[in-house]
Amino acid sequence: MGERYHPDVFPLIVLAAVLRWGGDSEGGAPYVEADPGNPAIVRGFDVEVADEIAKGLGRQAQFVQVQFQEIDQSVARGDFDIGMSGVELTPARCASLLCTMPYFEFKEVLTVRPADRALYHTLADLKGHRVATLSGTIAYERLLQAEKEQGLILVSYDDDVHPYEDLKSGRVDAVLLDNIIAARALKRTGGLVIQPEPIATGHYVGVLAKENGALRDRINEILKAKMRDGTLERIYRKWEIWDEYQPKFFANVAAVQAQQVQHAKPPVLETTLKYLPALLRAAVITIVTSCAAMALAVMIGVIIASGRVYGGVLTRAVLTLYVEVVRGTPVLLQLFVLYYGLSSVIKLPAFVAALLGLGLNYAAYESEIYRGALEAVPRGQLEAARTLGLTEYQVFTLVRGPQAFRIALAPMTNDFVALLKDSSLVSVITVVELTKQTSIFAANIGSWVIPGALCAALYLVLSLPLARLAGYLEAKWRMSTNE
Repeated sequence: MGERYHPDVFPLIVLAAVLRWGGDSEGGAPYVEADPGNPAIVRGFDVEVADEIAKGLGRQAQFVQVQFQEIDQSVARGDFDIGMSGVELTPARCASLLCTMPYFEFKEVLTVRPADRALYHTLADLKGHRVATLSGTIAYERLLQAEKEQGLILVSYDDDVHPYEDLKSGRVDAVLLDNIIAARALKRTGGLVIQPEPIATGHYVGVLAKENGALRDRINEILKAKMRDGTLERIYRKWEIWDEYQPKFFANVAAVQAQQVQHAKPPVLETTLKYLPALLRAAVITIVTSCAAMALAVMIGVIIASGRVYGGVLTRAVLTLYVEVVRGTPVLLQLFVLYYGLSSVIKLPAFVAALLGLGLNYAAYESEIYRGALEAVPRGQLEAARTLGLTEYQVFTLVRGPQAFRIALAPMTNDFVALLKDSSLVSVITVVELTKQTSIFAANIGSWVIPGALCAALYLVLSLPLARLAGYLEAKWRMSTNE
């Protein structure tokens, strides 16, 4: 009789031969990117390093897509065995997770426009100027500190493409990121220069969950062996990232590894107090953006609803088309179009683009609420008002409008709370609101527990008073109507 595999046992046998590693292919080459010939396959120097680690373990490498800022949290919860995608060595990261030995050394460099080459060499030279970087990185932390001490203006991005495009277009004055990212950006964007003096030095590592100490130690041995036999050098040369810094780094890697072990986890209270002012500032940005966008949405929504109720055939058709197009496309896409798509015509400031994007989007939804409320007012009351000699304007302002407002109040409140939460989307155009600041906080301490709780509490503080006010007004008007 032949052997049979138990359905619950066979997957474990298969999984035992797999090294699941997480990375972000959105970051692109030379780290991880989709193969143009076959998008189902990823390539990059981190892909090849992961393959070598898997071979050394006698396993098959399996890539897991994860957003760059969430690599630490995902590996901690067991989504994959190791995270690798330009993950930087930081004390906080290596205190909350297990870090492998460093396997690549990079330099943080400033990229500027050619006309500013002689002006900006250090962060101190950029006082009062806008400096861009990628959120959740060492460069972000360094610029955050420089913002306090040297007076520059930090601009945070979710990707490493738009900072350089905005630098070329004049929206920012410099970009601080890793030298291999900067070199790739120059090939892609052109018209920029990299300052030769590095601002700082950093290292890439792999990260593992705390309980995977034995696996981490085996990976370290494999990485050291691949350094000795020239495998890593071959990979780095293939991806054109081998430079004059790597030979010395390879020679000193043991000392770097020993230094890494000495990192201590910063006290939770100290770290939280450090980020609390930034969270409060982000909460102010969230409420200001939401209130201003809602005011714009209400004004435009009233105009659209009135036009669809009172306008002619052409007016109703145009306004209906606007409502359907805006409601049928994602607000995220609309924000990108306003901020990046129109930049060749008009360079809107990030806050203005955020305000317009949210306001114009929610105006379409508000208009439907107001149109329904206007049409819900009994026609008998309108005809009676006209019989009494009231003009259409008086009918609207004295009879139809007030009743429609009472009908629309509850859904308006719901829309405002929804807009308050949708304001988190504006981080894609460099507006650092509450959710984005929370994400940065979580990425830098390696946990979502405390940042998530603080963020939720702040959102409740922002939204509950409005809901209470709306409920009070509804109850008051209901009582006055019954009387």
